[in-house]
Amino acid sequence: MLTDDELDLDPDVRAHSERLTELIHDQIASNGGVLPFWRFMELALYAPGLGYYSAGATKLGPAGDFVTSPELGPLFAECVTDALVPVLRQIGDDAVFLEIGGGSGAFAEAAIERLLALQSMPARYAILEPSADLRERQQERLRARFAPDVFARVEWLQSPINTRWNGVVFANEVIDALPTSRFAVIEGEIHEEHVALDAQGGFVRMDRPADALLSAAVRHVERQCEGRFKNGYRSEVLPQLPYWLQAVAGGLDAGAILFIDYGYPRREYYDPRRQDGTLRAFHRHRLVDNVFARVGLQDVTVSVDFTALAEAGTSAGFEFAGYCSQASFLIGNGLEQRLAEHESHAADETERYALRQQVKKLTLPGEMGERFQAIGFARKSSLAHAFVAGDLSYRL
Repeated sequence: MLTDDELDLDPDVRAHSERLTELIHDQIASNGGVLPFWRFMELALYAPGLGYYSAGATKLGPAGDFVTSPELGPLFAECVTDALVPVLRQIGDDAVFLEIGGGSGAFAEAAIERLLALQSMPARYAILEPSADLRERQQERLRARFAPDVFARVEWLQSPINTRWNGVVFANEVIDALPTSRFAVIEGEIHEEHVALDAQGGFVRMDRPADALLSAAVRHVERQCEGRFKNGYRSEVLPQLPYWLQAVAGGLDAGAILFIDYGYPRREYYDPRRQDGTLRAFHRHRLVDNVFARVGLQDVTVSVDFTALAEAGTSAGFEFAGYCSQASFLIGNGLEQRLAEHESHAADETERYALRQQVKKLTLPGEMGERFQAIGFARKSSLAHAFVAGDLSYRL
């Protein structure tokens, strides 16, 4: 059931959203009238052929709903690549570059260009992409850009590499899109947020007593924050994050993992003043408070608890390598040098201006520079060189 502010949608687009809404209605009905929020989010984003990331509409860039760092231009991917190349070189010929969630393919395009320029292109550049639609877009883009022998080194995966392998894992804005549990504190007890239907068939919140896993995860957060959450406090927690990280790393034996995403260290994430968590949606570059609107047509997201991510990485057997803001990470991995080189090859002042604007958006506090953070892990290798600037690990 669409709301009044959705009447401007194209009839076909509206019908698409209504089909997904009906699917979720059926799921709620078959689950006793309620659905855990994480399951609602999973369907809204990933239901085959209908979910936001599974359907055919453009998501990224000016024509989509939000812009990621790789969409701004090549500088972001080049700096990330420069940070990971020493690990690839240390591993040698059998190294694999695994990108999780390839988006439009913009990161892979710029990263492969840089790998080739540095003569460090591995035998395999793998993209773990669950969305068939995005896989097709990525394949079309990279096939058009690279010679057949280079394109032949790129492969698309629908599941992690479970056999023993060596290399690097990189994910940009992936964890924020993992289906997350929502909790509420009611009279001192932990409840899990569910989704139910009102009399008009609209989606509404409904709280039920949480199971042992979710309760334990929330109590763990409370101990870390040195105090119980007040009555009515509501937020998100990802008790399955350690299992997810172990799954995507698969059989990684030697190498490094790098995540860049928006979020906070735990004490900031669960600030008592943030009474309703970080859940929100994006549609046509606008922040949307109502995550139940335009189902399948808007991105639903939460911020990342970087302390939880640090715990997950170390519990999976990796060494913590570092944590800093995106601005510090990019500057520490050659952003100024990359900008200077691109400016030296720019056709005119307009192109040079665009490059400088790209840097501002990537690094300024009011843009992506402070809101996004980088965190890394390593096993039988080192990624400490990538975190030489602006260490924030003391905040975790």
